[in-house]
Order: sequence, then C-alpha cells, then structure tokens
Amino acid sequence: MTAMNTWQFWAVLSALFAALPAILAKVGVENIGSDFATFYRTIVVMVALGSLLLVTGQLAFPKEASGKAYLFLTLYGLATGASLLFYFRALKMGNASQVASVDKRSIFLVSFSASVLLGEDLTVTTGRGH
Repeated sequence: MTAMNTWQFWAVLSALFAALPAILAKVGVENIGSDFATFYRTIVVMVALGSLLLVTGQLAFPKEASGKAYLFLTLYGLATGASLLFYFRALKMGNASQVASVDKRSIFLVSFSASVLLGEDLTVTTGRGH
C-alpha cells in the first residue's frame, strides 16, 4: 500500500490546504462583499471540480446512488454554503487568525456528533487521528 492509498495522506493534504483559505479569503474580501466573495468562490470550485470530473470521465450521476445519498449530499451542500457565508462574513470583520481559530473548533463538534449520531468511538486515540 502506498501513502496515496491511505486516508491519512489525504487528510494531511486536506489540513495543509485548509490552512490557506483563511489567508486567501481575508485578502480577497478586502474590497468586496463577503456574500459575493462566497458566491465567486463557489463558482471557482464548481468549474474546477467539473473540469476534473470531465477530464477523468466521471461526469455522470451514479446509477447506484440512493435518494438518501442525494438528500444527505444536498443537506451537506446547504450546510457548507451556510458555513462559508458565515466564515466570509467573519473574515470581513475580524482577523484571519482569530476567525480560523474559532472556525476550527468545529473539530470538537464533529467528534462529539460522530460519537452520538454515528456511534463512532470518542477516545484520545481517535481524537489524534489514529
């Protein structure tokens, strides 16, 4: 098994790239509204991901996906959109380091929710990503 075939590899990349948006967005919202900034960012993500799916031949609705899967992905999209609106608004008003510090506390909410709602173990070991 190569490093690229592990969840840890992709999680580390996610963490590295998750550090960038606060700085990039803080500069980006300097002279425009936070809601428009969120809208523009979403268009960029859609174009980038659509291009990736097109190039890799994956631009098709999976036939095996259930209505439940689409419902939860839709709810996920709405939650992400709300989170981004709130995040960009907070960045417009506050320092990137402060906003990101509060925003990243969502880790604790995810751990607790995963334990209660999904039955996942909530231990020091799992909290460290092991």
